[in-house]
Amino acid sequence: MFKSCDGDFVEGSAETAPACHKSRPRIALLSNPKSTGNIAQLPRIREFCADHPDIFHYEVEHADQIGQAMVAIARVRPKVLVVNGGDGTVQAALTELYNGDHFGAERPPVAVLPSGKTNLIALDLGARGDPVKALEQLIELAQHDLSPYIVARELIALRRGSGDEEGASRPVIGMFLGGAGLADTMLYCRDKIYPLGLPNGIAHGITAFALLAKLFLKVKASFLPPDPQPLNVSLRQEENTISGRFSLLAVTTLEKLLLSSDVGRGEGALTLLAIEEKPMSLIRGLAASIAGKLGRTSLPGVHYQQADEITIQGESSSVILDGETFHAERGQTIFLRPARPLSFVRLAA
Repeated sequence: MFKSCDGDFVEGSAETAPACHKSRPRIALLSNPKSTGNIAQLPRIREFCADHPDIFHYEVEHADQIGQAMVAIARVRPKVLVVNGGDGTVQAALTELYNGDHFGAERPPVAVLPSGKTNLIALDLGARGDPVKALEQLIELAQHDLSPYIVARELIALRRGSGDEEGASRPVIGMFLGGAGLADTMLYCRDKIYPLGLPNGIAHGITAFALLAKLFLKVKASFLPPDPQPLNVSLRQEENTISGRFSLLAVTTLEKLLLSSDVGRGEGALTLLAIEEKPMSLIRGLAASIAGKLGRTSLPGVHYQQADEITIQGESSSVILDGETFHAERGQTIFLRPARPLSFVRLAA
């Protein structure tokens, strides 16, 4: 479903989407109705779009429809591409935008509405609160020169295997990867806590309590997050490998990592944080993050480094790249590299 140049919602495919040529700035809005935040907000967003003919609204229900959506969006030549969905929807859109050639060399800058459960990418770009108000702000910005609000963001390119084989599959593109105990906890929250229908804050609080009870009180129960599996993480930039069980493993290109801690940039585009599965290591890491000192001093059990190439191997462990799950298993390497930057619209925080 997409909105025509006259503002009406119509059924159709990318091939039937109009090529709109208007003098005023245009915004293309890509929505995923199944994102959690959109269940309540999408009727308001549809009504808003119906009142603003300079918005081209395209809805998808599955990630495999995003390529078709990009074909239609490229025909309207938008000034800004706005993604309305959770981090998984953003990741799928970035992957298609990065790997596809729909816009040629003139890819529009990307803006993200706060419409998902975690909204890490939206928060990094200054989008908070009501997605309709964020959309109103983007319309206002698009009437003028966008350059003061454009920022370049490094991206993570994930491949399975060595990443260098001939005929390797196209990379998956994202901005935040969680692994080890962090990935297990994210999956636990997604599969066992979110289905309870609780508000996000309460769901995240229950998940944090369950994790802390398991780690500090050594509680063993089937309703708690599982034990993290051993992982080997190699950084070519530093020519070293860290191995073991980690309560937290994160790789990101975002400006903020955890608990609003600013990422200190050193050598390498990818920032790695790995905290060993020991209570004191986790306390040290969280305290340093809250104090804004993460990565500025050496802490026992806390590994914080920058690199341009990272490989992850394990016996049977999961990593999550902006909502999509991949498995690090024996003989199957997760290979991470920086992808060339894309332009994003950063709203005032």
